[in-house]
Amino acid sequence: MGRIGDGDIHNAYLEFRAKESDKVQPFPAFLPRLRRRTHHPQCLSAQCIYCQSIRAKNTSRQRAHLLECPAYLNAMKEQNPDNPILHEAVNGTPVHHTPAKTPKKRDLDTMVNGFQGSTSSAPQSFPIPKPQLERDFQMSVQLNPKISVGPGIWGQRNWVSFVSGHWNGRFGKGTVVPGGQDSQLIAPDLSTHIDAKYLLQTHDHPPAFIAVKMDGWRVGPRDVLEKLEDPSQIDEVDPKTYSFRVNVHMETGDARYLILNTGMWVASGVRRGTEVIYDAFRVI
Repeated sequence: MGRIGDGDIHNAYLEFRAKESDKVQPFPAFLPRLRRRTHHPQCLSAQCIYCQSIRAKNTSRQRAHLLECPAYLNAMKEQNPDNPILHEAVNGTPVHHTPAKTPKKRDLDTMVNGFQGSTSSAPQSFPIPKPQLERDFQMSVQLNPKISVGPGIWGQRNWVSFVSGHWNGRFGKGTVVPGGQDSQLIAPDLSTHIDAKYLLQTHDHPPAFIAVKMDGWRVGPRDVLEKLEDPSQIDEVDPKTYSFRVNVHMETGDARYLILNTGMWVASGVRRGTEVIYDAFRVI
């Protein structure tokens, strides 16, 4: 039987062979067949997925590291306050409890550690990494008055073009080229689907150009969404009273920014007068 928290230890590390010497070497032909069968590869290495430190695979040492790893402990405070390792780090003593019954539904732990009777060949000690969000850039765009295209089979269609804007972030800064547009679809409850396209120009010499596509939803109580459509009330709306979330995709052929082509972002938006502001977070 493993100790309380051993499953949490396995979930916090990625196991791999860090050195070429760790690989199984060919067996000399003169070795007896029995010795060839019982020979085992050397130990694996393990990397903490929270602080990236690497050490030999040893449960006791991995546990000791997690008890002192600020990144891991901070993540557990937010994601899993009942984590036994966090409890031990805070209180100085291991937590003892009766093991819970196996949940009947597919919860997060089941997804990470594997299903009972799973036919997957992946070892349960090799968890699926959880995506993390890292604030990457902010963009502010000035809007022209919206144009009503009229009601369609899916709802009211509006067309909003962009005057200009600016952006800055971890990978650079620059301006928003005039001429982009947002094709909005307004549902009967006033929920708004966003389908926007922007062209960013960097402050490099010569500049690079980055095509940006955003799609998502602005949703909330009907009275709040009505105020967002009224220029005289829009500045009075608390951003916490509605949800404005979009997926972000980027494309460029400039060699200096090719890494953006394979990135993934989600962004949170707010409206301020004739301006829309986005905070974008890279998914890592």
